[in-house]
Amino acid sequence: MAKSIKASEQEHLDHVVAKIKVAQDEQSATIERSEKDQADIKTNFYNDVNIKTDSYEGMMETGLSVRQQQQMLDERQNSWQHATKQLSTLKKLEKNAYFARLDFHEAGEPKTETIYIGLSSFSDSPDHFLIYDWRAPISSIYYDGGLGQVTYQTPDGPQKVDVKLKRQLMIEDGTIVTVYDTDEAVGDSMLLEVLDEKSSTKMKSIVTTIQKEQNTIIRDTSSDLLFVQGAAGSGKTSSVLQRVAYLLYRYRGNLSAGQVILFSPNQLFNDYINQVLPELGEQNMVQMTYYQYASYRLPRMQVETLQQRFETENTPAMAKITQLEGSLAFFNAVTTYGRHLERADMRFRNITLDGDVLIPREKIKSIYYSFNENYHLGNRLSATKEALIKILNRKVEAEMRTKWVEEAVQDLSREEINQLYGNQPREFKNGDQEFRFLARKIVIQRLGKARTQIVRNRFLSINLQYAHFLREVPKILDLRRFNISQDEWVAAVEAKLDRIKQRQVSLTTVSAYMYLHDLMTGKKGQRDIRFVFLDEIQDYNAFQLAFLKFSFPRARFTMLGDLNQAIFTKENSHTLMGELETMFDPDKTRVVQLTKSYRSTQQITDFTKEILVNGEAVTAFDRQGDLPNITVAADFDTAVDQVVDQLAVNDSDRDTTAIIGKTLAECERLTQALKARGEKVTLIRTENQRLAPGVIVVPSFLAKGLEFDAVIVWNANRDHYHREDERQLLYTICSRAMHELTIVAVGELTPLLDRVQPQRYVIEQAV
Repeated sequence: MAKSIKASEQEHLDHVVAKIKVAQDEQSATIERSEKDQADIKTNFYNDVNIKTDSYEGMMETGLSVRQQQQMLDERQNSWQHATKQLSTLKKLEKNAYFARLDFHEAGEPKTETIYIGLSSFSDSPDHFLIYDWRAPISSIYYDGGLGQVTYQTPDGPQKVDVKLKRQLMIEDGTIVTVYDTDEAVGDSMLLEVLDEKSSTKMKSIVTTIQKEQNTIIRDTSSDLLFVQGAAGSGKTSSVLQRVAYLLYRYRGNLSAGQVILFSPNQLFNDYINQVLPELGEQNMVQMTYYQYASYRLPRMQVETLQQRFETENTPAMAKITQLEGSLAFFNAVTTYGRHLERADMRFRNITLDGDVLIPREKIKSIYYSFNENYHLGNRLSATKEALIKILNRKVEAEMRTKWVEEAVQDLSREEINQLYGNQPREFKNGDQEFRFLARKIVIQRLGKARTQIVRNRFLSINLQYAHFLREVPKILDLRRFNISQDEWVAAVEAKLDRIKQRQVSLTTVSAYMYLHDLMTGKKGQRDIRFVFLDEIQDYNAFQLAFLKFSFPRARFTMLGDLNQAIFTKENSHTLMGELETMFDPDKTRVVQLTKSYRSTQQITDFTKEILVNGEAVTAFDRQGDLPNITVAADFDTAVDQVVDQLAVNDSDRDTTAIIGKTLAECERLTQALKARGEKVTLIRTENQRLAPGVIVVPSFLAKGLEFDAVIVWNANRDHYHREDERQLLYTICSRAMHELTIVAVGELTPLLDRVQPQRYVIEQAV
């Protein structure tokens, strides 16, 4: 009797796992050998190294001998590291060797070939692959095409194959659980099974279920700007993390994880995604938020936090100025002002020593502007520093002849003299020569502080310069175009400068401040960074994007986000695409739209998308669940009781529940009330906390990019959500839910849900 498909696939899997175990033993032996060799080299170090210090040749021989031993140690260490990494990969493959099988026929070849695709390649001999890495060119057949003729890209150009079979396998601990034969790119049955799993506090890899449009994002190597507009839960971030893994594989040897940088919405999110790349066998890229980047660049300034930004009430005048500061026009204004500084208006500070002016600012200014107009800001600064160091050196000669230096040399103790000599030979023709040597050392030591001021550009003043720029803005830009009056601008400038005096700067202001500083000092950005990823792009403004492009001049950019979820830039986010077109070559720009939402059930997706007005397209994946339920409570305590009841329901079959309140203050009050009722909940106060298992209470501005089995929206009433520009915020909160969505309101329900059709939810009044 013929064996079942599952049984024959299990037989093949057992054969592969046996080979994996043999390879594990080999790597374990290599590790053991390397460790023993390293220990032996260290033990025998003194016996094997010839230490001779009686002559120059002897010292050279000793140095070479030490170097030889060091090289041997390095070789064993590299061998140990490689074997350890390989063993870690093999252990993962032993549990889950692969997830897909392809049978295809290549034109001109005698027979049909079968390959298996997994997280990593594995071969039992140099050219005999038992498993192909999901990133290998041939693996794209699995993601991009169905059965029949399929073309895929290879390093030698496009290749055509005839796909005969596409099989998906779910394996757990070396056992095949399910087998699906499909003619689609990635079958819905497998996707459904994966999506039905419970969420955890860490994002998982999506390698087994990458969709065709996601594969386009992952394997793009030609765009300078790849812009991904994706609905909530469409797999934007997952695709991009797989893209990082793909790029590290594709450019292995020419690209390291340290040359890839991801700007994410908050630190909480960084913690959430930090397992995906290691799970794929890659090192994590550099991850930071824009706030962290600004804080790292300006360690002496206090940059506005996410919470402060979210909770700042903007007056209409401030809103207009914030819009101007975030525009491309403002970026161009700083650039124009920078060019003007080549001719006039650079602000300088005196170079001082112990309170005395050593080189006055007027002298620095005359040097700075003495160079011809071919000198741009960077060269002008370098040439000025060179001239100032020469002045300082001349001062050394003059100072050496003064009375205090003569006395200082005479007062030196033996220990101080030894310190001044250091390792230098003490061969002087006469006492005069020795005196000059010691005098020079003493004077240079004293003038060292002044030298530091020159080397570190402390004779420039970014604060004075920035103040001057702000006051010059009305001459560079026509403020009427932005509907800003002269008085409004003057008041805003004074408020900004007051904050800067207190070493505080808002996230809106900080970009122009950093950019002006870079122009003044001639910085050309970090040229070693090759790929920059920006997540939640809708919360960036055009100035920030132009500044990041300037800061990473050799990088290719991948920007992803959902214009429906702009909680900071609000309605301005929709003008972003137009502004990006002016920053990047249109021929090297690619826009990919992901409209299908995989995160939530169809019922939740259909509900959330109706909150939006003129929102970007969203279609639900066909995964069924309960309708969202809305409870309107008469007062705070009744609403808390409703949350307790809902937690009991969620707890019976789900792992993670997030209660999302609008502000931190709201979340704090609710957490106290829940704890008083004996509920175990964790309040996430700041982005530096970790996501805890169980029930968490989190403010809306920290929920970006996260997903939970069940979400309870806390107090979505008229008071908290009534402005039109809060629609996107409410949409963002609701779209975090995978399986269950509950909305609780105290008093009157938010009017922002009026647009949602009544059949999309269940509502009850709690008294």
